[in-house]
Amino acid sequence: MIPRGFEGPLYILPFDHRGSFETGMFGWHGALDADQTAQIAAAKEVIYDGFKAALAEGVAQGAAGILVDEQFGAAILRDASAKGYHFACPAEKSGQDEFDFEYGDDFAAHIEAFRPTFCKVLVRYNPEDDAEMNKRQTTRLRRLSDYLQNAGRSRFMFELLVPATKDQLDKLKGDKKAYDREVRPGLMVKTIESLQDAQVEPDLWKIEGLDRREDCEKMVIAARRNGRDKVGCIILGRGEDDEKVREWLTTAAQVEGFIGFAVGRTDFWDPLAAWHNGKQSREVTVDQIAKRYKEFVDLFESARH
Repeated sequence: MIPRGFEGPLYILPFDHRGSFETGMFGWHGALDADQTAQIAAAKEVIYDGFKAALAEGVAQGAAGILVDEQFGAAILRDASAKGYHFACPAEKSGQDEFDFEYGDDFAAHIEAFRPTFCKVLVRYNPEDDAEMNKRQTTRLRRLSDYLQNAGRSRFMFELLVPATKDQLDKLKGDKKAYDREVRPGLMVKTIESLQDAQVEPDLWKIEGLDRREDCEKMVIAARRNGRDKVGCIILGRGEDDEKVREWLTTAAQVEGFIGFAVGRTDFWDPLAAWHNGKQSREVTVDQIAKRYKEFVDLFESARH
């Protein structure tokens, strides 16, 4: 395979949340009816309007992008395509520990229906966890990688999460912050290299927030090893509070190879919840989402320069 890569800059507003949206924002469980589906789609239109408002307020269209799902955001995907925006669409089933395709063997047809800038996967992979599960995931991911390389239309965006095993946390006496700082970065490098060796070839890695510049540098070295010189990394917000996300963005922005970010819930969750609960108008909500997103863009660009 010939790694293609993506060199950015790229500032993604992700709102492809599905299961967490149904339960966390709306409090619904189980199969949705048509009205419930429409309500979630309408909420996502509010976020999308926030994105477009941020462009109107000065965020460069060439560096901006959205990530939204087909289930609730098909109309948004079509509009983003028509307007020439960078847009990404997920290929994974929502809320599963093990990666699998949302649409099974029909995954390619759903990618072709929208031809997004990026086909995105979210994968939970700890190299010291279930080896058989990791092998199954890698097989599916290789299949997707091969397809995207050969089809040549959408690039491959890989969101890597490395959740701690019980043994790993027990060794740290349950200290999740210590795991994130001392253990997770090394596991992430090991995972990236393992997947590359299995010919899973992302153009762009979505990386969980890192506290130290040297760990960001290690991610870029891993992502770009063995001739993968144009592969990019973006930092994700992971639903953390504003202060923590700002720290992560500032740290990553100073490392060549980190070309941007994907920050979603920190941008939209509180304003959208206030609108959903009737506490503020749609117009105010759109404006708040736009301002939060633009603030993170300005912060990253300032730290990068």
